[in-house]
Amino acid sequence: MALFTDRADAGRQLAGILGRFRVPAVVVLGLPRGGVPVAAEVANALRVPLDVIIVRKLGLPFEPEVAMGAIGEEGVRVLNVRVLALAQTTDAQIQAVEGRERSVLEARVAELRRGRPRLNLAGRTALIVDDGVATGSTARAACRVARLLGAQRVVLAAPVIAARAEVELTKPAGEAADEVVSVAAPFGFAAVGQYYRRFDAIEDSEVTALLAESAERTHPPEGNPETDTL
Repeated sequence: MALFTDRADAGRQLAGILGRFRVPAVVVLGLPRGGVPVAAEVANALRVPLDVIIVRKLGLPFEPEVAMGAIGEEGVRVLNVRVLALAQTTDAQIQAVEGRERSVLEARVAELRRGRPRLNLAGRTALIVDDGVATGSTARAACRVARLLGAQRVVLAAPVIAARAEVELTKPAGEAADEVVSVAAPFGFAAVGQYYRRFDAIEDSEVTALLAESAERTHPPEGNPETDTL
């Protein structure tokens, strides 16, 4: 069942099918936490900048592991109407969950960015990377954030994605991803972790370290003969 040794291996395999995105107008955006190690490998292989788009899953009130939607930076909110209908979730319940998760999201923005301005996406291609996509709620929220920030084109890339989500994430046109790229898109998708031999938890310290390393690579200190052409 496992397709990848770990997230670094998954990132290298994903980068192998993303060669056409090795152009100055591309910015790789990892979804914290697990998507960032994958995104770092992709950004390094493509030699383009790395940043994050911070989103939070909205879990059902009585079953938090089941996503009823997601929220993101810039006030973005995406709801899964199919799940909400099956669960008969009320507006009050949705608002209560969103309120809690919005506070967590704002704290994570402050922790992960640490005063660094986000990279400018205006007129660029936002290549959004996660370690896997099951329902697609958080991925859809990330796509909307990228568009709000001015991305000209939004591409979602993941090592593995549920076949149903792969189709749904390009609809409606102009709102979700313009394109979805994956190494594998299996039917009968249960959980992202089942496709990895090692699927360890990622700490915020690892995410911030990867972002700092990428910033140093793509934006050399003044006086360095290399220049950033992006």
